[in-house]
Amino acid sequence: MSVISFKCPNCDGELIFDPASGAYKCEYCGSKFTQAELDAMKPAEEQEKPAGSMDGSQSSENTDGAQEKKTEEEAVIYTCPSCGAQIVTDATTAATFCYYCHNPVVLSGRLSGNYMPNKVIPFAIDRKEAEKRFMEYVGKKKFVPKAFFNKKQIDKLSGVYFPFWIYDTRMNGNLSAEATRVRVWRSGDEEYTETKFYEVERGGDVSLSNLELNALQKANKELVEGVLPYQFDKMKDFSMGYLSGFQAEKRDIEKESVAEEARRETKDYATKLLRESVSGYDGVKVHNCGFSSGSENWNYVLLPIWTITYRANNGKMYYYSMNGQTGKVCGELPVDYKKLTLVSGIISAAVLVLGLLGGLLIW
Repeated sequence: MSVISFKCPNCDGELIFDPASGAYKCEYCGSKFTQAELDAMKPAEEQEKPAGSMDGSQSSENTDGAQEKKTEEEAVIYTCPSCGAQIVTDATTAATFCYYCHNPVVLSGRLSGNYMPNKVIPFAIDRKEAEKRFMEYVGKKKFVPKAFFNKKQIDKLSGVYFPFWIYDTRMNGNLSAEATRVRVWRSGDEEYTETKFYEVERGGDVSLSNLELNALQKANKELVEGVLPYQFDKMKDFSMGYLSGFQAEKRDIEKESVAEEARRETKDYATKLLRESVSGYDGVKVHNCGFSSGSENWNYVLLPIWTITYRANNGKMYYYSMNGQTGKVCGELPVDYKKLTLVSGIISAAVLVLGLLGGLLIW
């Protein structure tokens, strides 16, 4: 397994993906490079040093099997290509930063073979813009404690690529229903009602695309799913370079684990579409709706999210997340109860004073 660091050919500084320009930027000399230029470069690589080994030597000839499994379940140690320091990660981290020199590194072995993503949606919102939007969002919340958005906390704002399965399907459906039309009229003092019954059939092919399914067990469901959907027309073929300067996770949920959920959701939605196609009636009662299995397509995709978490004094974890492409925001924010109590007290006192003044005026 390798550690990759993308180097600037002009000054040997670190290259990171710049969402604002869509190019790769050197933070030292300011040079920018296109995807094609990056592909032509050979990234700096350093082989993984297995956990428990400081010099990269192997304790046995077999580096697969049990040793690899143990490494995945515990911790993995890598060597930073820039400063030589050791980087310790958990089993799903695929891109991170060196804790010592702060240079971005991509753990390419985590995203190789069956774990190589098919596609990626690159970050379209850079850190500066993400911080600005975070402050605007929090600024509208009057009772959020300052500790949630002070400089130390803002520095924790992280751009992370989260793994998702993207599901497309095409199926054939048939619906049979009984529909009614009701006509009411009066003649003299009498009211008449006429009800007509119709047997309705609907059928056809239904194509559904881009159902997003979380592929990381440790991901906060509300955090990652609350910022959906994404614009998949901006999706790119996967390249390691997009991860440089960001964090990334690899999947640990296989498509077989979410396949039933995907099929159920798409069939429910397709049923809704067929049902809505029966219109112009006063009432509709569905007798039967079924779908024959059609084609399926799965893509393993990395999606961009800006995220920040905050642990309150009571131990509860709060979060804020923003879609790194569209800017859609979700979050559960902490409340400063001292500030809330103070404001409530001021309002209560003001109401009491106004009440007393009103009483004096009446008296």
